[in-house]
Amino acid sequence: MAARLTTDLWVHAYLKRLELANIPAYVTAHGQQSSGAVLVKCARLDGTAQSYERRIDLMTGASAWMLLHDGPEAEVDASIAKQRSFDPDLWVIEIESRDGRTLLDEEGLSD
Repeated sequence: MAARLTTDLWVHAYLKRLELANIPAYVTAHGQQSSGAVLVKCARLDGTAQSYERRIDLMTGASAWMLLHDGPEAEVDASIAKQRSFDPDLWVIEIESRDGRTLLDEEGLSD
């Protein structure tokens, strides 16, 4: 079984991949370094946004990024604030991408 990356290492690698693709991204909430969950917000710069969270299939152990919320940016922000209120170890990464490009579907980012 392959060793899992610590959350902070995964976040740094993801930010570097976004930088190489010229997609601005920022850590807006720094969670627990070794095992905090990650939530990704994609602001489309038109007043709307999406948020994604990684979920694990309990039957197979496979993980995938799932759309958590899609709509007005204020609603997405409220959803993220609610998540952070009961999970202080949550990391939040905010991306700015007019076309909604997150790279989360690329190899190595979902597993």
